[in-house]
Amino acid sequence: MVKPFIHRAAVSFGLANLYLLALTGPLISSAHDLVYHLTGSASVIFIPVIINLLALWVVFIGLFALAERSERLMVAIWSATLLALPWILVKTFMGFFGSSVPRWVSALIALASLATFLAIVLSGRMRRAFEKVQPLAATVLGFFALCGVLILCQLVWFGWQARDLNPAPRLHQENTATAVVKPHIIWIVLDELSYQQVYEQRFPGLQLPAFDQLEAESTMFTQVTPAGEYTRQVLPSLLTGTPVNGISVSGAGMLSALHNAATHQWVRFSPQDTVFRDALNAGYSTGLVGWYNPYCRILPSVLDHCYWMYHEDTPARLSPQGNAALNTVLPLRLLWKRVRHFFGIGPAVLSAEQIDIRMHSGDYRDLLAAGDDLLNDPSANFILLHMPVPHPFGFYDRKSGQIALHHTSYIDNLALADRYLGHVRTLLAERGEWDSSTVVVMGDHSWRTKLIWANSDGWLAEDQAASHGGKFDSRPAYLVKLPNEHGSARIDTPFAAVRTRAMFDAMLQGRVQSPAELQSWVANQR
Repeated sequence: MVKPFIHRAAVSFGLANLYLLALTGPLISSAHDLVYHLTGSASVIFIPVIINLLALWVVFIGLFALAERSERLMVAIWSATLLALPWILVKTFMGFFGSSVPRWVSALIALASLATFLAIVLSGRMRRAFEKVQPLAATVLGFFALCGVLILCQLVWFGWQARDLNPAPRLHQENTATAVVKPHIIWIVLDELSYQQVYEQRFPGLQLPAFDQLEAESTMFTQVTPAGEYTRQVLPSLLTGTPVNGISVSGAGMLSALHNAATHQWVRFSPQDTVFRDALNAGYSTGLVGWYNPYCRILPSVLDHCYWMYHEDTPARLSPQGNAALNTVLPLRLLWKRVRHFFGIGPAVLSAEQIDIRMHSGDYRDLLAAGDDLLNDPSANFILLHMPVPHPFGFYDRKSGQIALHHTSYIDNLALADRYLGHVRTLLAERGEWDSSTVVVMGDHSWRTKLIWANSDGWLAEDQAASHGGKFDSRPAYLVKLPNEHGSARIDTPFAAVRTRAMFDAMLQGRVQSPAELQSWVANQR
């Protein structure tokens, strides 16, 4: 009696883990990427996933116990549960690589599984063939149950580590009594801003008045080498001045180490070794509003003001801002909605495209409001604004000037980036601070056409035309407007963006205050 139950429990546990890999996989990744980008609670994600895993395990135990009542029932239950695996696993593993399964492939796999199931149930010959395969399948599932134990242990351990993921940050305490009024230094990072698309080969008919106005009164760098191609590595590189080609994130969602691309060694990440500490040492008050990276979690000791936002695409669309009880039933609710829609009863579940537009546009609106609050705060005078435009996929319709209900092009989002830059300029001009401010506008990297987007579902004909068939130009836009600068200048010599911290240090120390001094400083960096 005990031995058959243990066998059923092992097989059921292995099967439950295979069914729910799409839920558990992102949470047990050694990169901790999902946890790193969560803006809410990790517990309301981990706990429901663990509950769903254990609940499905119990359901399978019951099904396999029921299957023992008759031979025909056993074949039906075993074949149904096993033949669902190809469709589930293909979608799961494609999702791990950031791709979706084409509908025709998904439908073909589902029809093949259904046809095989019917053949096994209705044909004695197929049933006998399946019965020979069943013991091998049970052995494989029993082996995977051991992997499932490891998965469950990792879920519990990583969930415990991330239990207090986003507490209210204990920011650096600004000493307003002794603070010295200093001209603003405003650093604007527009994610995926391409020099080629803004200035060199602009899409026909695209108007970018704010970028044109900035070019007329700033120094433009035309040959910038980006600090990398991925934001998770580029921003730490820009902040520290270290060439970074890899980061290490702890289970608690903290940036723990950087891999130095030059020395090929891991070095501990320290907020005290960043440009924000340099600004504090120079008597500035620091502020940051940013996207994607959990800035307030990893830099609180060197920031006087901080806000960050990034809506992550979570498994089964579990909400880190929700609660564990609602998230526990959410996977079942989504499954029920999909089944109802399949039979024409209810509306379709929001597509991945619709979810992406909501998250991306929502991030932009949140960061726009928070950035305005920071710019209007007279106590903050060294400010980083990292905005999620013109990063694909587009969500702005430049013709209507509104958020779209469908994916738009990179060119559309580039128009929104121009609109944002003009908004910042107007805000500072109204306060009488534009002329006296140092403003650095840059892309963290360029538009990653063939590197990422050209083969994705959201790549549009306008993207294809603007990029000349997906050709990649690695140069990010990079402009520096110094105080009271009213003429244009160019630096056409190569400049490594990783030197941005060093450039800010020269500004903070008063060594770069004019275009001539900037050009001289850049020349000495080679």
